[in-house]
Amino acid sequence: MTKPFKLISTIAMSALLVSVMAACSGNNGTANNESGSTNAPKTGSEATAKPDAPKPALKRLNVWAGEDYNVYPVAKLLEENTGYKMQTDMLPQDKWAEKLNLIMSSGEAYDIVTSYSDMALYSDYAQKGALVDLGPLIEEFGPNIKAALKPESIEALKVNGKLYAIPTTVTYEINSSILIRTDWLEKLDLSMPTTTDELTNVLTQFKEKDPGGNGDRNVPLTIKGDQSIIDNIVGAFGMPNAWNDVDGQLVPRVLDPSYKDYVAYTGSLYKNGLIDREFVANKDATAKEKFASGVAGAIVVHWADIPALSESLAKTKPEATFAFVPPLKGPNGEFGFAANAGFDRLSYIPKSSKHPEEAIKWINASLEPETFKNMAIGVEGTHYKVVDGAYEPIQPIFTDERNLANNFMAGTDETNYPQYWQARVRKNPVMFEAFDFLNNQQPAEAKVTNLLGLAPYMQQYAKNNQQLNTMIGDYTVKLIAGAESIDGLEDFQKKYMAAGGEASSKEVNEWYATLAK
Repeated sequence: MTKPFKLISTIAMSALLVSVMAACSGNNGTANNESGSTNAPKTGSEATAKPDAPKPALKRLNVWAGEDYNVYPVAKLLEENTGYKMQTDMLPQDKWAEKLNLIMSSGEAYDIVTSYSDMALYSDYAQKGALVDLGPLIEEFGPNIKAALKPESIEALKVNGKLYAIPTTVTYEINSSILIRTDWLEKLDLSMPTTTDELTNVLTQFKEKDPGGNGDRNVPLTIKGDQSIIDNIVGAFGMPNAWNDVDGQLVPRVLDPSYKDYVAYTGSLYKNGLIDREFVANKDATAKEKFASGVAGAIVVHWADIPALSESLAKTKPEATFAFVPPLKGPNGEFGFAANAGFDRLSYIPKSSKHPEEAIKWINASLEPETFKNMAIGVEGTHYKVVDGAYEPIQPIFTDERNLANNFMAGTDETNYPQYWQARVRKNPVMFEAFDFLNNQQPAEAKVTNLLGLAPYMQQYAKNNQQLNTMIGDYTVKLIAGAESIDGLEDFQKKYMAAGGEASSKEVNEWYATLAK
């Protein structure tokens, strides 16, 4: 059995887009401040700005975070080191892209927008003239930005030859899997499932024997309402990524021959009460509460969610242990996790910004080497220490003052951040064990790279991707929940192709063919 983690504290509306936009969204960040660094930021404005010129207050839209950005310690650090006061709003935790589209179409005057990386969404904004061309601004005011970003990152983000965003690159490959109560497994004398058949058996035993003693409230596997594509399970049917290679062509899941098998399997889980009967209505927080309160025996989560789940679960079920399910093998022996490539988040300046030059100056100042390092991991001896060449956090101050720091970043020092990040992932032992299991202990063949992660701008793909993903997600939910019959798949596929799927597939595969050269 996989070693359990010991409990420790712990899109759809692009038609709305008009000429002016502004918004942002995010994955799992945190921020905490320590104003120990007093190094003066190096900005490209020093040659042109008067030393005593007042700096305007800036406004930023950022990804969801569990705490108020504006009072988090890192906010004070950045204000002191950049000289700018930043007011930060955040996107919602659920359906952030829909909210972002509404904000961007409204023309609300954000100076910086940071969202989770969606290359199609970003390039669509750029193509529609909603974003500021950052190239000239970086050339004049961004020496630290130029030094921090690798040329290949800049090239990957160019749309029609122009750069409209600053990336935060990914620092790890695997995000999530099914997290399962290992004490429930032990209580029922069950092994960690390694195949879809074994998973079905485990969930069936969870339902019938109710090892948590939850009675009518017992839930074998809970997911959130927009999680129709279940990580790990979908890999067992050969479709870990949104587009996968089928006979030398990149094919979206709904056109993949294995889609029917995946839907049949997950639909049977739901029909038999093994997937949360209320999942369609579940928000992210709802699903997590069911697991954290001991009601659910399994949940699909990101490894970074584990500290909070662990802390909450420890209060209600102190005897509980849990672990990630390894890559499940499906009926045909396929398995695998989607492996990140490219960028985690993107920061851009909407055309509605009142202070585009000042926004670039702020980003540049935040990427001054010492300021960035202080933001990322704090002060040596206070927030972190170096042990055998590796950065390790000093607790509890690291978590108290740097836990959310990655949410404050608008770009990273791409050379040094992977080393600094060592401290971030080690800030909680149970989280590090989860991260280590998914990212360091899995065989290379279990990590299936998302080939579109660093794909260049493609007009049709960018234009249609968000709407098509929403179509697939909504349709798959209905199939799993029994509201639609798989007999209608061919009709849906025709609608998908007519809605942009055909043009997108043609464009994607024209690009994909060039990779073999």
